[in-house]
Amino acid sequence: MTRRTILATLLLSRHILAQRTKPTVTVYKDANCTCCGKWIQHLEDNGFNTRAKDMPLPELRQLKTSYKIPPAMQSCHTGIVDGYVIEGHIPAADVQRLLSERPKALGLAVPGMPIGSPGMEGARNEAYSVLMLDAAGRTSVFKKYEGR
Repeated sequence: MTRRTILATLLLSRHILAQRTKPTVTVYKDANCTCCGKWIQHLEDNGFNTRAKDMPLPELRQLKTSYKIPPAMQSCHTGIVDGYVIEGHIPAADVQRLLSERPKALGLAVPGMPIGSPGMEGARNEAYSVLMLDAAGRTSVFKKYEGR
């Protein structure tokens, strides 16, 4: 083997290992939703692998119910990562923090579709909170974002 072949093999191995160690978020969404695709890109740009699964809206609603996401917490897409529910336009940094801290929780939610959240970028930013959900449907503030 030449030095060049060895170096290329090492670089390829490093790339494959990095892909395997990144968390994968499975995102369930409506095929016609464009902001979901932008949120998926946000996750990928910030160190996550993603797997998108398009579903008809009735099936998507049923999935949210099966994961015990209260109706008031629901948004346009639902992500699942390492056993946690990620509902709505949650910043990747908050998902990373959740996975790092591993609290006893159902997951995180950003109800609705606040302008300025990842995937919903616009001319202004609305204030919003990322909420932590427990299995009983209770919430607590995980992180607040100020509007501008």
